[in-house]
Amino acid sequence: MSVPRKMNSRDRKEFKAVILEEIESQKSQIESLLKSVKPIAPDNAIGRLTRMEAIGNKGVSEASLNSAQRKLARLETALSKIENPEFGVCTRCSSFIPKGRMLLMPESVTCVACAQNKKPL
Repeated sequence: MSVPRKMNSRDRKEFKAVILEEIESQKSQIESLLKSVKPIAPDNAIGRLTRMEAIGNKGVSEASLNSAQRKLARLETALSKIENPEFGVCTRCSSFIPKGRMLLMPESVTCVACAQNKKPL
């Protein structure tokens, strides 16, 4: 296992590209989900079971929309802080967050160990 290291300008540039790509992906997903959470008109001529399925699907879409909106907000925050020396440093234990985790989840503010141990320090 490699030891996490301090972030250099090349790393920051790489993370910025990943964050921007992920922001665009989230915006696209949000746009799509907004279409699927529109109210279901009661006068719509669909059967009772189909209406219940549509209502259930709408609930799932609303949960996905909320999740995507939260992730977008975290990504935008990460992008605004990418030049700060604290970017890539765990907010709980002050260790560097491994590059692999940052590439997978650029909005991460905790290392894996702290994310798994959710007890306050």
